Amino acid sequence: MLEVKNLHKFYGTDKTKTEVLKGINCTIPKGELCILLGPSGSGKSTLLNIIGGIERGDEGGVLFEGHDLLKMKNGELAEYRRSTLGFIFQFYNLVPNLTVKENIEVGGFLSKNPLPLNDLLKTLGLWEHKDKFPTQLSGGQQQRCAIGRALIKNPSVLLCDEPTGALDYKTSKEILLLIEEIHNQYGTTILLVTHNEAIKGMANRVIQLRDGAIHKDYKNENPISANNIKW
Repeated sequence: MLEVKNLHKFYGTDKTKTEVLKGINCTIPKGELCILLGPSGSGKSTLLNIIGGIERGDEGGVLFEGHDLLKMKNGELAEYRRSTLGFIFQFYNLVPNLTVKENIEVGGFLSKNPLPLNDLLKTLGLWEHKDKFPTQLSGGQQQRCAIGRALIKNPSVLLCDEPTGALDYKTSKEILLLIEEIHNQYGTTILLVTHNEAIKGMANRVIQLRDGAIHKDYKNENPISANNIKW
């Protein structure tokens, strides 16, 4: 589904020019739960943003089902993001004057084939909170709402950038269990960025970055349930 070929990314110009991604090569098959692992500054979020069509790479290629994102025009990238991807970030970015139900429903308007809203609210454990506003929710409930907004589009690929970064241990485990359930129930291809080494245990594939290059890339033959992950 996704193939990254000799991808380079630079920031700055002339004397301040810095190479952030240094020739990344990797393949992410359809239906895998892939962890992009690495410390802050390793390039993992930049790689996720380029795969997500938010940033552009400077050299190489990023192929989604054979189409190179680096060669797409802005309108084509916008359509790719709208029709193919769901995004989950560390910070929830919910609309404060919309209810939980309405925040999730907004995502459905972007899709030609959205998932049933009421079923999704129940899966997310938000049915009893559907008429509340974001300020009336806990951090974990807000993240569930953000996940619902991304998932209702029925995306081919779910991109998660440190989705547990702002949460406590217990709530982080709940969100990881939810991501695992989404992967198992819908067969969604998931790319999850994290600096937490323990989380890699639940992945089908682990891509570990260090200083803008791939340090390790391997298939996890025996993934464990998110419920058994500890840190």
